[in-house]
Amino acid sequence: MATLTPTTSEPLIQGFRAIADPLRFQVLELLRTQELCVCDLSDRLGVSPSKLSFHLKTLKASELVRSRQSGKWIYYSLNLPQLALLEQHLADFRCFSPMFPATPCR
Repeated sequence: MATLTPTTSEPLIQGFRAIADPLRFQVLELLRTQELCVCDLSDRLGVSPSKLSFHLKTLKASELVRSRQSGKWIYYSLNLPQLALLEQHLADFRCFSPMFPATPCR
C-alpha cells in the first residue's frame, strides 16, 4: 500500500467529495453505460442546464468525467482510470487492514 502525502491524497479527496453529492452521484450513474450531452443529462435528471453545469464542472475538476465538444454540444463520459484509483484506495482498506489479516487480495 502506498503512503499518502498531501500531494497524492488531494485527487482522492476531490474525487470522494465529488461523489458525495447526490446529484453528481446520479450523473455518474447515468454515464455508467454511455456518453451523454448536457441536454440529455438535464432532461433525465430534471434539473436546469445551468445547475447541472456547476456539478459537471466539479466532476471535471476531480477528473471523474471527461468532456468532448461536437458541434455546439458537449458530451460527457466517465474517466475510468480516475474512478479505478478511488476504487483501489477503498480496496486497500480491506487488503491491508489488521482487522482482516487473512483476506486475500490481488
